[in-house]
Amino acid sequence: MEETPAWGSDAWGASGEWLAPREARPAPCPPFPGLSLSSVLNELPSAATLRYRGPGVLPWGALEEQDEDEEGNIQAFVGATQKELRESCPSRELPWPMQARRAHMKRHTWDQVANGSGSRAAHWAQVLRRSREKMREACCTLQPWAWTLKRIGGMFGAGAESYFSLLRFLLLLNVLAAALKACMTLLPTWLEGTPPGPPGTSISSPCGSYNPSSQGLITFRTLLLNLVTGKGYLEWSPLFYGFYPRRPRLAVTYLCSVFAIGLLCLLLILHRSVSSMTQTLLAESGALTSYSHRVFSAWDFGLRGAVHVRLRQRMIFYELQVELEEAVVRRQAAVRTLGQEARVWLVRGLLNLLVIALLRAAVGGVFWATRYPVELQENSFVQQTPLLKLLVDYLPSIFIFLVNFVLPPVFKLIAPLEGYTRSLQIVFILLRTAFLRFASLLVLLFSLWNEITCGCNAEAEDCKTCGYNYKELPCWETRVGQEMYKLLLFDLLTGLAVSLLVQFPRKLLCGLFPRALGRLAGTQEFQVSDEVLGLIYAQTVVWVGSFFCPLLPLLNTAKFLLLFYLKKLTLFSTCSPASRTFRASTVNFFFPLVLLLGLAISAVPVLCSIFLIPPSKLCGPFQGQPSIWAQIPESIYSLPQATQNFLFFLGTQAFAVPLLVISSILMAYTVSLANSYGRLISELKRQIETEAQNKVFLAQRAVALSSANGAL
Repeated sequence: MEETPAWGSDAWGASGEWLAPREARPAPCPPFPGLSLSSVLNELPSAATLRYRGPGVLPWGALEEQDEDEEGNIQAFVGATQKELRESCPSRELPWPMQARRAHMKRHTWDQVANGSGSRAAHWAQVLRRSREKMREACCTLQPWAWTLKRIGGMFGAGAESYFSLLRFLLLLNVLAAALKACMTLLPTWLEGTPPGPPGTSISSPCGSYNPSSQGLITFRTLLLNLVTGKGYLEWSPLFYGFYPRRPRLAVTYLCSVFAIGLLCLLLILHRSVSSMTQTLLAESGALTSYSHRVFSAWDFGLRGAVHVRLRQRMIFYELQVELEEAVVRRQAAVRTLGQEARVWLVRGLLNLLVIALLRAAVGGVFWATRYPVELQENSFVQQTPLLKLLVDYLPSIFIFLVNFVLPPVFKLIAPLEGYTRSLQIVFILLRTAFLRFASLLVLLFSLWNEITCGCNAEAEDCKTCGYNYKELPCWETRVGQEMYKLLLFDLLTGLAVSLLVQFPRKLLCGLFPRALGRLAGTQEFQVSDEVLGLIYAQTVVWVGSFFCPLLPLLNTAKFLLLFYLKKLTLFSTCSPASRTFRASTVNFFFPLVLLLGLAISAVPVLCSIFLIPPSKLCGPFQGQPSIWAQIPESIYSLPQATQNFLFFLGTQAFAVPLLVISSILMAYTVSLANSYGRLISELKRQIETEAQNKVFLAQRAVALSSANGAL
């Protein structure tokens, strides 16, 4: 094997320049006896980028075709190099190795700085750009659990890695949301003075009275029940909405924190989705899924250490496994007859009807579970039994957990019967499970909405006076916050219970009894779709409850931190690599998309509470307002007249219509530009296919001529 020369001074010409001939290429020879394969390959279009095997190495075939004109050819080679370097050509367009391009660019920059002060601005702009790149690389190195995610991806596939990557991203969102809540809600509360205590029974109004504090001696059992239900001492604490006093500035910052968190989460999720969209589109188009890419271009030659090498080997193995599995499914779909295709679509239709029936039954059951506890709580026996009362309080959460625990495995059994590829199966499972979880949450919120607004009947006896059911819910915002708090806490407790009481004993059973009982228990795999939907469901609950329970993002941060290490321990201790994996680019794009759907769903109840339902008259920073949003116009009226005119102008048609027209023009321009780029890409793909056919033909012709020459 030929050695590649070192990067030294001998790799440069007489004037210290890099050898890069473009015009010294010998003319193509006509086919005649003596024509070699290397001379033919040197004329291929790709030879412009493959002409150098290293610094100072001659073109392909130069060492094999030595003749009496070799010295003259080399002189012409070097002369063309010097001529090319005198031309103004960007470094990226030169057919050089990367290190030589960097050296050429650095020398070109120094020449510009030496020629005059006019290029100093470009020099400093380049320095600033490189500084930003280094800072970006430094931020990437500071990402938590980077090595853990790499190990998970190498040992358990891209699906498990995508789950932990999403968990890390959601942890970041909750940390930022908790910081915003602390700065915009907690600090203004104490900076304006100590908050007042809870209202007593002596304070009454047309909307009744509200006394959240407990009376008499409080037992330990009562304290524990208050902890898990959010009542008692927790009901009048910074955890819930009712604790915060009626102060104009606090009301504005409280409401602005909700919009700031929503906007921040929206931007970060969009950034994550767009960053993975390119890889997803390329993967689906087939440009990155060819076997040649996996075999020849997927290896990272910068890896050091046996552990890194083994992890990279496993990742490539999983990628090839996905490609082969999906290729088998596509090949089977391509050879189906008309009758087989009709049978497949009939099976899909029947299975989808079954899925719709299961989802409808689940939604109806959740609605029953949210309405039935209201009747049970009036039972004297339930009120006298604390444990039974706790079960009644948690009945909606328990039923939602059971539905989400039973139906997703059914969806997994249905998905392979539909004849889709593995990636599409994961997408359908995620869609159905996401609909189930979001529908159960929306049914719970709809039930609370009916209870608060008396079934949307403002003329009802309980809602006519104050606009909401003040007899049952004197501080309805705190009640909604308690429901979200119970959902979050119950989700954490069930996750701990499943890991400690189901998964670990199952692993021990398989280890102690590997034959009969071990086979009956089966090999445990990490269920990516269920776990991811659990994360998105928990985050949606936090987005809904962050308005009614301001410290919920902080609690969810602690929960996700604990969940990361618990799932990591479960994964490495009890789970085996998945027998069937799926493409990483698909899930990395689809998971943020479902998360974006969760954010949109969570915005509906929050916005309805802000604009439609009157706030509680006895608690919270918006007491006495006709609606929560009414505090914003009232605060704007206290600003200077010029500021008022500007802010009110932003809400008029004179501002909205031109903004809509400009946005439409920009959107139309972007769509047309994308279409033109798409046509250009299609044309370039056809050219690449033509060039590949030309290369195959030329290689076959050259081999045939070489064989004929050998025979002669």
